[in-house]
Amino acid sequence: ALRKGSDLEKAFATAALVYNSYADPESKLSKAETKSLLQSQFGHFMQGQENKPKYQEIISSLDEESENKINFEDFMILLVSLTLMSDLLQEIKNVKTTK
Repeated sequence: ALRKGSDLEKAFATAALVYNSYADPESKLSKAETKSLLQSQFGHFMQGQENKPKYQEIISSLDEESENKINFEDFMILLVSLTLMSDLLQEIKNVKTTK
């Protein structure tokens, strides 16, 4: 469906596909499943963030009432938040691209 889509559209579609493959029939994930998914599928962005207060806040919120469920929109907000604070994002910014 996204053959002619931009790289950014494809990236978001991939995140949606990953989420949907783990989500329950109501398209939701428990907080525990969300934490596991983020750590397993987006681990490179999360690596080395353990001492950052905002990271700790996000992860601890997933540990509270871990059986509660979140929807796709909340998952994407978590994913974008973790990506924005990631050291890997800075490394990506420092790479000069040529086309």
